[in-house]
Amino acid sequence: MTLALEGGTPVRNTMLNYGRQSIDEEDIEAVVQVLKGDWLTTGPTVAAFEKAVADFLGAKEAVAVNSGTAALHAAAFAAEIGPGDEVIVPAITFVASSNCVLYMGGKPVFADLVPGTLNLDPADVERKITPKTKAIVAVDYAGQPCEHAKLRALADRHKLIVIEDASHALGATYHGRKVGTLHEFTTLSFHPVKHITTAEGGMIVTNDTALAIKMRSFRTHGIDLDFHKRAESNLWLYDVVTLGYNYRLPDINCALGLSQLAKLSGWLNRRREIAACYNRAFASTTEIELPVIIPDCEAAWHLYVIRLNLDRLRAGRAEIFKALRAENIGVNVHYIPIPWLTNYQKMGYSKGQWPVAESEYERILSLPIFPGMSDDDVDDVIIAVKKVLEHYSVAH
Repeated sequence: MTLALEGGTPVRNTMLNYGRQSIDEEDIEAVVQVLKGDWLTTGPTVAAFEKAVADFLGAKEAVAVNSGTAALHAAAFAAEIGPGDEVIVPAITFVASSNCVLYMGGKPVFADLVPGTLNLDPADVERKITPKTKAIVAVDYAGQPCEHAKLRALADRHKLIVIEDASHALGATYHGRKVGTLHEFTTLSFHPVKHITTAEGGMIVTNDTALAIKMRSFRTHGIDLDFHKRAESNLWLYDVVTLGYNYRLPDINCALGLSQLAKLSGWLNRRREIAACYNRAFASTTEIELPVIIPDCEAAWHLYVIRLNLDRLRAGRAEIFKALRAENIGVNVHYIPIPWLTNYQKMGYSKGQWPVAESEYERILSLPIFPGMSDDDVDDVIIAVKKVLEHYSVAH
């Protein structure tokens, strides 16, 4: 078949994005009910959403904020990261995972990845630990849990804090435990391409009530008592006890999140079904490597990331990306190594220090995966990937 890039007929007539929210009438009605009520923000739906997420994960506390980035910032604040502190971060992740360190005046120290999962390499983390190291940001890349037992052991031995960035991993399990109960902090994102959405939003999960109180103050300008509690107590007096931000997540968004959370189990199952379809379809496709899951873990499959075997192809990732986009398959790349980004280059980071991350970046490609995909959509992805790979295969 002639590639669409070269004038052939695309596999699909319309673009299939790599991720997309699912919104139904129940979600809309949940938001409408809040719009008709008294509290659009700082109200009871926020607390209800926090409790529902905490209960789902088996954690004591959950603190809702207005983005996954705000969640990371709040966790870094509660961890008391400050000037002179170093925080170890994976070299490939979304930039918010390291920006949160900069917000607090700390220094991100980038560690390399495990070749299979593209998660943090505990051995390289250990090599990067110095007397200045304060914390580790452990990102569950694509929804595959990190090697948390090894990272926890390292943290305990060196008296470090672990902030688990589980923005990709809501619903994932690690050795029988849900992500969200493994470390001092777990952060979540509710962006539209994530497992559930609040349009924009995030949350920090912890088993430490004192830390939760600290983060609730941080999300509300550093005020010691929120408006809802003052209204209940007929009080006007408040104090600002620290420098905080306006990171509140409104009740409108939390109503959407509550409605979405009720559907999460089914959506996780659908993501796993799609991943299994891809695994079967590409099992013997020698031009790519499939995602790896460590034993005794269940992935949440936020992303399905293949790696191109470039020695078996007559084209690089950029050309294959363009060819699949021309077939109306909305592939994407997650992510450019953070030290390569202009702002980090300005700070003195340089290329060539993370051999796994930098070489794997050149061959990663994210295929569409979201619960609203039909079986026909999945088939289109499979057909298009095989069509493009066959065209560029050295064996062709």
